[in-house]
Amino acid sequence: MSGRFIDAQRALRVGLVSDVVPEDQLATTGRALADEMLAASPLGLRLTKEGLNLALAAGSLEAAIALEDRGQVLCASAGYFEEGIAAFRERRPPVFRDEGAP
Repeated sequence: MSGRFIDAQRALRVGLVSDVVPEDQLATTGRALADEMLAASPLGLRLTKEGLNLALAAGSLEAAIALEDRGQVLCASAGYFEEGIAAFRERRPPVFRDEGAP
């Protein structure tokens, strides 16, 4: 609220960004982050993005929590949880089938 410039190190320190890397490592670091997100369940990733966007316009904390609760219920009933647990137990990457995939 002060109007002061926030440089990369300060943004990292206060949690506005998750990482700060040299410019020549930006594409590699970005790709690694994208690959990490793509390893999650497609429905979970989609609902997280939707939830973040909708939470900005939520009329209250209760509305934002209700939206998150909806996402949790949908993800829990989609079968991804079982695959995640099985993959963890078998020490392998999970294989999530996107419900929109052929």
